Amino acid sequence: MSKRNNWDNKQSARDRLRAERERQAKKDKTRRQLLVGGGVVAVLAIAAGIGVAVSQLGGGGGSAHWTAAADKTLVKPANTAGDQGTQVVIGDKNAKHTLEIYQDMRCPICSVFEQNVGDTIGKDIKDGKFKVQYTIGTFLDKGFGGTGSKAALSALGAALNVSPQAFSDYNKALYAKDNHPEETKDSYSSTDTLLKVADQVPALKDNAQFQKNVKDGTFDKWALEMSATFDKAKDVSGTPTIKLDGKKIEVDSPNGKGAPMTPEQFNQAIDPLLKS
Repeated sequence: MSKRNNWDNKQSARDRLRAERERQAKKDKTRRQLLVGGGVVAVLAIAAGIGVAVSQLGGGGGSAHWTAAADKTLVKPANTAGDQGTQVVIGDKNAKHTLEIYQDMRCPICSVFEQNVGDTIGKDIKDGKFKVQYTIGTFLDKGFGGTGSKAALSALGAALNVSPQAFSDYNKALYAKDNHPEETKDSYSSTDTLLKVADQVPALKDNAQFQKNVKDGTFDKWALEMSATFDKAKDVSGTPTIKLDGKKIEVDSPNGKGAPMTPEQFNQAIDPLLKS
C-alpha cells in the first residue's frame, strides 16, 4: 500500500524510503510472486529512489504550471456530480451498494490491484452488485517529486468527459503492467506518454477533443479539487483503500492488512456484506 501519511515531513520520509530501498536492493527483482490463499498474486516491492527529477517529456506541466492551475476557473468533466465535480460514480446510480476505491495513479500496488481484481469489479458493476465511486489522490507527487499523479488524474478527467466507459478503460490502461511506471519515475507527467497510453482505448484513440483537453490541461483544476477531496477522506491512510458502503475492506497479507489483491480474496470479503 502506498502511504500518504507524514509526507509533509520530507526528511523523515526520505529516511524511511532510503531504508526501504536498502532492504529491497537485496532482492533480484522489484516484483515478486507470492502464494496467497492458493492463488498467485503479483505484489510489487516498492522501490524507493530519492531525488527524482521532474520529467516533462512533451508536456504535463511542472510545479509552476500546477500552481497556476489552482487559480483557473473550474471545468468539471461530464459524468461527474457534486459542487466541484469530484463525485465520480461508475455503474447504475440506483445500485443498492457502493464500492469506494481510493487510489493514486502513480501507486504501484493500485496497479497490481487493478490488474488482478479490476475485471472482477467490472463484472460486478455490470451485474448490478454495486456501483463504484472513485476518489483519486496525488500525494505521491509530493512524496517522490514530480507531477505525474496530477497529470494522469487530469487526463482521466478528459476520458470521463468522453464517457464513464472511457474512464474505466483508460484507468485500466494506465495501470496495465506494460504501461505503469515505478512510483519513483514521473513518467505520467509527460503528455506524450498519457496520449500514447490513451491510444490503447478505442474511444480515446484519434479523439481530437480528448487530446485537446489533455494537452490544454482543461481539467487540471478539477484534478486539484479531486486531490483535495481525497486528502479529506477519513480512514484512508494509503492506496489502494477499498470500502463497501463505508466499511473498509482489508485482508491479511505478508505485509500486514491491506486491500484484497486477488479475485478470491475480494469475493470472500465482499460477498457476505452484499448479502447482509
